[in-house]
Amino acid sequence: MSGIDGIVYLILIACLLPYVFAILAKLLGGFKPQDNKNPRQFLANTTGIAARAHAAQQNSFESLPLFIASILLAEYMVTSQYLIMLLGSTYIILRVLYGICYLANLDRLRSVIWLLSMACPIVLLVCVLKGVYY
Repeated sequence: MSGIDGIVYLILIACLLPYVFAILAKLLGGFKPQDNKNPRQFLANTTGIAARAHAAQQNSFESLPLFIASILLAEYMVTSQYLIMLLGSTYIILRVLYGICYLANLDRLRSVIWLLSMACPIVLLVCVLKGVYY
């Protein structure tokens, strides 16, 4: 697999992850075909684990622009493929753990994992700014 293939997979996984949480929110909330007439209202009215899955979905969408921008800028600026893949993969793993913590209602651990996950694209952008190419 070439470097660009890995980067495309990172972006694809990051883009699909919110939908995993959306599906979980609907399944755990008892979504029915008639709820599809107004799915946003259905999700807004969920409680418990379904509401937490919905919140994980929303936060996953919110973090996407920073992640995608950092990955693409790093690739454009010819930053080390190893560094891009390391920080990108770490971000994905941490985002999955973040979602699990959200579902399990582990608020403090979730916040720590959120911070670490957001540090990955920020560190990557700093590396781009500093010209880290190794």
